[in-house]
Amino acid sequence: MPSEMPSASPAAPDLALPAKSPAPGVITLFFAFAKMSLAGFGGVLAFARRGIVDEHRWMTADEFNETYALCHFLPGPNIVNLSVVFGSRFGGIAGGVAAFAGLVGPPMLLVMILAVLYAHFGQLEVLRHILAGISCGAVGLLIAVVVKMLMPLIKRRDLVGLVMTALVFVAIGPLRLPLQAVLLVAVPLSLGLTFAMRRAEA
Repeated sequence: MPSEMPSASPAAPDLALPAKSPAPGVITLFFAFAKMSLAGFGGVLAFARRGIVDEHRWMTADEFNETYALCHFLPGPNIVNLSVVFGSRFGGIAGGVAAFAGLVGPPMLLVMILAVLYAHFGQLEVLRHILAGISCGAVGLLIAVVVKMLMPLIKRRDLVGLVMTALVFVAIGPLRLPLQAVLLVAVPLSLGLTFAMRRAEA
């Protein structure tokens, strides 16, 4: 009787793929964005990216960059737009409202309390030094999140994306050109270059 051939070993699992995080519910969205907003002295963007990409893994770094870029074209503050877009993606209208309420509600109450305290103690020299230190920390957080958002382009060696980023920075920063005019030129140019490169690779 012929010996049976050993069965093929099962395929090894792909360890490179990270575990997919479950979609957040409405309550989770509210508390997640409330945590981001209360921690984000000087700016919420750094804490929003860390919470969404690094901590909860609800988005990849590329998805976060693309969503945040989209929010620049919507009226209103970019981080508020991000909360609504992100919440709506996972929870529909209720999710968008929950994320927005979590982002805006707790800081609004905190600011009202701080405004009353500042009206009574705003002339203290110690408080002025504290506020100056907070502003320096906010600049550091902004630089850190910009570097993290650039990492996907650097890892892919996306020369076109890096050059466009540098050109937009120079136009808005040192040259002080109007943001709307810069975007009207940069966005069609970026889309055209990306489309041309994709066709050349195909």
